[in-house]
Amino acid sequence: MSAEGQGRSHWFDDEAGPVVRPYAMTRGRTTSAAQHRLDLIAVVVAEPQADDPEADSTLSPEHVDIVELCRDAPQSVAELSAELDLAIGVVRVLIGDLVDGEFVHVNRPVPPAELVDESILRDVINGLRAL
Repeated sequence: MSAEGQGRSHWFDDEAGPVVRPYAMTRGRTTSAAQHRLDLIAVVVAEPQADDPEADSTLSPEHVDIVELCRDAPQSVAELSAELDLAIGVVRVLIGDLVDGEFVHVNRPVPPAELVDESILRDVINGLRAL
């Protein structure tokens, strides 16, 4: 085998299978069309009335995997990323596609700034008790 042939075999491994770059899974996109804001702890839930994702030719195998995982149980964005062994950015784009296609919906956590102050709740309870 020539030195050139040895160099190629060093960089190619038949046992590894096909290698797909993350940007290929998202078709080069870094955000979804609707610019969904997906925190790591946002929970993704499969839509019960959604069609079979495997029958939709526009969805990639990764899209189908996300829907199937969320049908079993709601999953956070971080859990999906870990389960699928994909980068968070890729998973966010794929989830955005699924939200647009109405295969899943996302329950976002309430930002701390929007939570009710505990002292206000105590004042309300004390006021009710005083009645």
